[in-house]
Amino acid sequence: MNDKNLMKKAADNIRILAASMVEKANSGHPGGAMGGADFINVLFSEFLVYDPENPNWEGRDRFFLDPGHMSPMLYSALALQGKFTLDELKEFRQWDSPTPGHPERDLARGIENTSGPLGQGHTFGAGAAIAEKFLEARLGKEAMQHKIYAYISDGGVEEEISQGTGRIAGILGLNNLIMFYDSNDIQLSTPTNVVMKEDTEAKYKAWGWNVITCNGNDADEIREALKAAQKEEKRPTLIIGKTIMGKGALRADGTSYEACINTHGAPLGGDAYVNTIKNLGGNPENPFVIFPEVEKLYADRRNELKKIVAERHAAEAEWAKSNPEKAALLKEWFSGNAPKVDWSALVQKENSATRAASAACLGVLAEQVPNMICASADLSNSDKTDGFLKKTTSLQADDFNGAFFQAGVAELTMACMCIGMYLHGGVIPACGTFFVFSDYMKPAVRMAALMEVPIKFIWTHDAFRVGEDGPTHEPVEQEAQIRLMEKLKNHHGKDSVRVFRPADADETTVCWAMAMENVETPTALIFSRQNITKLPAGNDYEQARKGAYVVAGSDDNFDVILLASGSEVSTLVAGAELLRKDDIKIRIVSVPSEGLFRNQSKEYQESILPAGSKIFGMTAGLPVTLEGLVGANGRVWGMPSFGFSAPYKVLDEKLGYTGDNVYKQVKAFLAE
Repeated sequence: MNDKNLMKKAADNIRILAASMVEKANSGHPGGAMGGADFINVLFSEFLVYDPENPNWEGRDRFFLDPGHMSPMLYSALALQGKFTLDELKEFRQWDSPTPGHPERDLARGIENTSGPLGQGHTFGAGAAIAEKFLEARLGKEAMQHKIYAYISDGGVEEEISQGTGRIAGILGLNNLIMFYDSNDIQLSTPTNVVMKEDTEAKYKAWGWNVITCNGNDADEIREALKAAQKEEKRPTLIIGKTIMGKGALRADGTSYEACINTHGAPLGGDAYVNTIKNLGGNPENPFVIFPEVEKLYADRRNELKKIVAERHAAEAEWAKSNPEKAALLKEWFSGNAPKVDWSALVQKENSATRAASAACLGVLAEQVPNMICASADLSNSDKTDGFLKKTTSLQADDFNGAFFQAGVAELTMACMCIGMYLHGGVIPACGTFFVFSDYMKPAVRMAALMEVPIKFIWTHDAFRVGEDGPTHEPVEQEAQIRLMEKLKNHHGKDSVRVFRPADADETTVCWAMAMENVETPTALIFSRQNITKLPAGNDYEQARKGAYVVAGSDDNFDVILLASGSEVSTLVAGAELLRKDDIKIRIVSVPSEGLFRNQSKEYQESILPAGSKIFGMTAGLPVTLEGLVGANGRVWGMPSFGFSAPYKVLDEKLGYTGDNVYKQVKAFLAE
């Protein structure tokens, strides 16, 4: 146990660095970082187990930061570990620096997650805790015996996602999850009591958590709380640390600046900054310094960790020797490589809904990919993720041998937890719900894209053909929204999301195969509720790997190209049969993935959609979904309004999604 004065000195060092980073950048949030310094110091200098030589070690403890605006605290603490230089701290919030305003995942520097909108970070942590339990059930305690630490603020507790996270972590008994709640009673615009008066301790206890309240600025109390949390065997633990916003801050006149809302989101400024740094034992003229005794504290911890980790590695080596098959699985699962899947035995039922075809694919994956977890937001029998569930069981407290995650009605929480599973490593996550509810998931989809997490989003009931449910459940604008992300590039210049909407059951198999092969970005799979007529005989479905391909009428001598994705392709096929009776020559193109098609060579794109061609597109969504493909001189039959409540076949007739209307519209188009 380290001396209390030394621990205060180290926490003050973090405060000085954090406040100085914000001051130099003239931008940021010093108050929360200063208040949380005591906890982060105790955790990093005494409890967090990691390998100083191997940041990717599978057995390390994980730390997930929820309030990304408290990045100065994290960067400063990591600087004490030697993972950031003082010069890098000086570049906080500057172009091309490793210290952006909100932390971005960087395992080499000890950052496990990109901290986005409040609430997501601790949910990632809960997902990581699920992954650890899942892997422990398959590999054994010797391989998986670490803890997941999360850090949440008042804002994160207020965000609605915290309810889903608290509920699920409690019901699954995630005793490997330890979360610190930085309860300083201040947020950006108001004191918290203006917007939040519930009993947070009672709330988390009601969810089945172990709750410990302590002085969050007292190293001894924090230490005892962490020790108690580590001993908990059945429940996740919430440590409510009552902290002081802007701990140690002084005003320009020398009076206390602590617990002041003004320290939350702006530099301390001028004499207030100078007085604060002096009060904390630093030099305002040269604040970017690590005190010698603090440097020794963290050097001693590194040496201690080397011994701890050496013992763990020796035990792991002995385990691997005794369990070579499990050791090989651990290595493969954490490699990030795509799993090997044999699809050859899968025979899809003709003319079935693509959600049913997806269920068949999920059945194959449940049998062949033992480190895959599939989830559903209380819709497994409708989004057909039950194709996976039928080959396994649901995850439960004290039994993580299953591989299906029942998230309940919590789409955003489910998505973020699945992202956290991937961030932990060793797990391939997929999650399903209705396509219209992807609206609830958008913040998670964006964060998955930003972090390049290859999660599989399964979205069914893809169009107005949800029918009787009415316009509340009929996606119209959702495909246009997600396909916009096909056009958004990530940091590595790749499409941020890969989107597939297959045209029939067999195309679904190819799309699922591509989704599993994609280990670089999230994949969105969009499936129909209703049955879809199989594409014309002789179609080469492997060509779907190019994003768009000719499925009928491949003769170069054509009058018009008919183009669509999903169920509308079969509608175009029906219309083409009528058009051919009028000697109109047709080419039909299925475009399951515009983004993938745009990544093909210009020559291939030209071969499918030759310049100057007349192109008629059909989409069950907004016309803009296809306008980039049909071109300025093309035509799109789409949905310019919300849907209506009626049986889907009635809607097809009323809204013009029939072969007869394709014939009528194309004839008019060609006559122009």
